[in-house]
Amino acid sequence: MLALAIALGTDAFSMCLGLGLAGVTRRQIFVVSITVLVFHIVMPLLGWYAGEFAGALAGRAASIAGSFLLMYLGVKMIWSSLKGGDAMDPKVVLVNTWGLLLLAASVSMDALSVGFSLGTRQVNLPLTAGVIGAVAGVMTAAGLFLGRFVGTRVGERAVLGGGVLLIAIGIHMVLS
Repeated sequence: MLALAIALGTDAFSMCLGLGLAGVTRRQIFVVSITVLVFHIVMPLLGWYAGEFAGALAGRAASIAGSFLLMYLGVKMIWSSLKGGDAMDPKVVLVNTWGLLLLAASVSMDALSVGFSLGTRQVNLPLTAGVIGAVAGVMTAAGLFLGRFVGTRVGERAVLGGGVLLIAIGIHMVLS
């Protein structure tokens, strides 16, 4: 169960590493981590109860929308870094309710499909969903803290690297 939770949390970790490179506040780290934690608890439960067809349609649409949002953020970070201005402030997305929900949904869609599979197994679903959510929340916070730490040490290059990372994650999400 822990290995499954870690595997599901890797998307959130890598996305938040890129966002953290641009600089985030402790409040943003808390809000994003709690939001991703909640989504990683709710999605397996929804997967358990939802039909495969509806889940596949909603999951793909949210994944594509989230990937385009990540690519947009990446391009803005790269553009800001190259033109020598202030780094793009991720607060625009991280405190915007819709942006935050879209990012959280896009990294937790795999948890929705796991919920379908868990329905065929003899597992304690609330416990499993809780562990998945807790691990995803911790991995989200770790990615944001690590990105923030590296970003303050490396400066402008970190913003450029974070932008490239977000674009790569967005492309990977569209292609998979």
